[in-house]
Amino acid sequence: MTDSARKKTLSNAPGGLATGGQGSPLIVGLTGPNAAGKGEAAACLVRRGFAYHSLSDVVREEATARGLTHERENLIAVGNQLRSARGAGALATMVVPRLGHRDVVDSIRNPQEVAALRQVRGFVLVGVTAPAWLRFERARARGRVGDGETREEFSRREEMENSLSPDEQQLRATLALTDHLIENSGTLADLDAAIGRLLAARES
Repeated sequence: MTDSARKKTLSNAPGGLATGGQGSPLIVGLTGPNAAGKGEAAACLVRRGFAYHSLSDVVREEATARGLTHERENLIAVGNQLRSARGAGALATMVVPRLGHRDVVDSIRNPQEVAALRQVRGFVLVGVTAPAWLRFERARARGRVGDGETREEFSRREEMENSLSPDEQQLRATLALTDHLIENSGTLADLDAAIGRLLAARES
């Protein structure tokens, strides 16, 4: 199967995930650029009974332990340091023991994190994307520290998530590994419907 066939958008077709019934484990990994809607996608899954985990939370815990603020640049640096010291898949490896039967894992940003999570039965990687201009508007609306006040700053900080180093964030390379891609340019109801189709395909 080609990558283009494997990575069909959920808005157009439900297929590809029907590998078990409701009794099978399902671990949904989420990846995608800043302000694409990964958090909202995770919320849709939590409302359906999934336990929430985030690789960013692992980084925040470490940043707090180091006495650092949770500004985006600090979190990127701490995450990269953890990968460099413990291996590129370290953040995912740290989360695996916390996983159960139905979980969502947010903020996957390195191909080796995907590799670590693919060792878990029932894992599927879902990408969430949206146009850059829309993501910038969403980032401005949520007002999170470190997102960038201008389009130029937003773009510059986004490039920090696309390093060529295998031990750092490689968001584009990670997005290329997704099993399914959600184009999240519509409403929250549209996103929720896409998540619903994903689960229906899995549980049919």
